Amino acid sequence: MAGTPLSIIVGLGNPGPEHRLTRHNAGFWLVDALARSQGVQFRSHARYHGEIARVNLEGREITLLKPQTYMNRSGLSVRALMDYTKAPVGEILVVHDELDLPPGVARLKFGGGHGGHNGLRDTITHCGSDFWRLRLGIGHPGDRDQVIDYVLQRAAPQDEEATVESLSASLDALPVFLRDGSEKAMKQLHTKGTV
Repeated sequence: MAGTPLSIIVGLGNPGPEHRLTRHNAGFWLVDALARSQGVQFRSHARYHGEIARVNLEGREITLLKPQTYMNRSGLSVRALMDYTKAPVGEILVVHDELDLPPGVARLKFGGGHGGHNGLRDTITHCGSDFWRLRLGIGHPGDRDQVIDYVLQRAAPQDEEATVESLSASLDALPVFLRDGSEKAMKQLHTKGTV
């Protein structure tokens, strides 16, 4: 089975030290972890309204992007990088926090709606919806009215630890995604921890 091509991996989050450890920044956590594992650092690029780093995975150069536009304008940054690199939208993976999954669970999917996630909403507005998503579970506060405060707070230690473990599982699945294809990567990631 052929691998799935990727040109850009976008981590969604909010810039600034006050947001660094909040649930909403799980997307930043993953691309930061990937950059660290490859020994590269992010650099600010005004052209892309964000920070970028380049990594080589399975023989393919991939650009990592952290939009610095704040979550609800993420699509501006993604579109700028996509246009400059001429990357097809289908070769973009957007990594984001997911209220509908519990902490510690990560899921890959292609396409779909925004599910109320403002970063996804703006990315879809600028780029269309036909891109890959890596959904990192953060759990739900149980009340819709509490969602904004919930995502902008730091998780309890056990939930944060579970999310960090899901980052590790996701990073393990990325080479499989590129080398063997999305089905094998999904099977590996989606069955992790199940009996």
